[in-house]
Amino acid sequence: MPPTIRPQGPATPDLHAMGVRRFGRVNWLGLQTLALREVMRFMAVWQQTIFAPLMTAALFVLIFALALGQGRGAVMGLPYLVFLGPGILMMTVIQNAFANTSSSITAAKVQGNIVDTLMPPLSAGELLAGYLAGSVVRAGLVGTVIGTGMILVTGQGISHPGWTLAFVALAALLLGGLGILAGILAQKFDQMAAITNFVITPLSFLSGTFYSVDALPEPFRTLSHWNPVFYLIDGARYGVTGVSDAPVWRGLLICAGCVAAVLWLAWRWLKTGYRMKA
Repeated sequence: MPPTIRPQGPATPDLHAMGVRRFGRVNWLGLQTLALREVMRFMAVWQQTIFAPLMTAALFVLIFALALGQGRGAVMGLPYLVFLGPGILMMTVIQNAFANTSSSITAAKVQGNIVDTLMPPLSAGELLAGYLAGSVVRAGLVGTVIGTGMILVTGQGISHPGWTLAFVALAALLLGGLGILAGILAQKFDQMAAITNFVITPLSFLSGTFYSVDALPEPFRTLSHWNPVFYLIDGARYGVTGVSDAPVWRGLLICAGCVAAVLWLAWRWLKTGYRMKA
């Protein structure tokens, strides 16, 4: 009797051949691919994402230098341009970290290709880490470029590099996380533009970037101390100049707590798939 030929179903997929390489419970290859995509996405237009912020920062410095004149103006015992430098640095870091994650998710939802990110075997934590990697790298590059220019223009070195790096990293994580939340909430570019214009821009401009909050009348002085962006800018100013409006340890703890809360919420929304379909 001839042997019975049984139809064969599809072979069990080789996960390693498909690129799913895990160490423990982490899909490292998938995470690396998503992070690399986020970095390459903004590096493909580096003239807009890296060079344009440098030009904007230079214009701010030029305008204030011309308005105040050489040697005029002092805040917290510092020449005004020295005081202004860390504020411009952090304002630029904040705006770019937020823009990287928010634009990535919003564009994918509007174009209908968000499924390409959601279908691969990536957990919510891996998605969160991949998106944040792009924000951290972009914020780091922009911060390095602006910081170098600031040192050359003002002649002010960095008094506490560790503190500066810590607050720049916290700013990238906090605003990158907020960018993920905004990207999930927004269903079109108009909604994202509203969030940027009415939330992120005022926070970055009105948090001690151009002035010391001690100069504000009540209740605005007290309200400023409830704003985590104020502590990011104030902490970076301490790192660069050694001078701050508030105790630097308090600012570090508040910022770390805000980062933990925002990233937990972003992870939760990614895990449940909340508003991730256009």
